[in-house]
Amino acid sequence: MHDPLSPSELEALRGITTPTISNAVETFDLRLRNEGFMDGSVRCIFPELGAVVGYAVTAKITARERSEKALPPAELWSLVEQTPGPRIVVIEDLDYPAPVGSYWGEVNGSIYQGLGCAGTVTNGGVRDLDEVRATGFRFFASCVLVSHAYVHLVEAGHPVRVGGLIVQTGDLLHGDQHGVISIPHEIARELPKAAAEVERRERRIIDFARSPECSADGLRQLMERR
Repeated sequence: MHDPLSPSELEALRGITTPTISNAVETFDLRLRNEGFMDGSVRCIFPELGAVVGYAVTAKITARERSEKALPPAELWSLVEQTPGPRIVVIEDLDYPAPVGSYWGEVNGSIYQGLGCAGTVTNGGVRDLDEVRATGFRFFASCVLVSHAYVHLVEAGHPVRVGGLIVQTGDLLHGDQHGVISIPHEIARELPKAAAEVERRERRIIDFARSPECSADGLRQLMERR
C-alpha cells in the first residue's frame, strides 16, 4: 500500500493538464501508451472548473427496474470515509450504453462533497447541472439525464469498468476537460518533474514552429536533437 500524497503533492498534480500527465506517465514506460485512461465516452461536464485529482471509491448502480436487494447507501458512505482524501466516486452504470436514471444530482453531490469527495466519474448520467456546478463538485459522465428512475446501488468497493478503464478503490485519478487518467502510485510523486521536462522539450518545438525561421529542414534537425 502506497502512502497517500500530501496536500502539496496533490496540488502539484492538480496544476498539470491531463494530457501532460499522460505524456509524463509515458516517460516511465510502465504501461502501453493506449492504456491507463478513459475513452471519449466519458466527458467532463464542467470543464470550466479545472482539473481534479483524488483517490477512487468504486460502486455499481442500475436504474432500469425496481429492486428489493439494493445496497444501502451507507455502505458506500463508509467506504468513502475509509479511503484517503480527496476522493472521486467512480460508478459503473450497469444500464450502459443506455442509462435511464441518474445517481448524481444536487442531493448526492452535496452528500458526497460533504464526505470529502471532489467529484464523480461514471459511464452513466448526471443531472441538476446548475446547482451542482455552483458547488464546485466535478461531474464526468457519458450523458445528462432527466430522472433518477429506480436508481440504486448494486455493490461497492469492487473493481468497475468505466470508459474502458478498470478502476479499483484506492486508484489515483486525474481529470480535466480532456478526460480522466489513472496515475500509477509508484511514480505519482515524480510526475510534476517529469511533466516539466516534457513541457520544456515541447516548448522548443512549439516556439520554433511559430517563428519565421520554421522550415522542414529546421524541424528535422530540432527533432533529431530531442
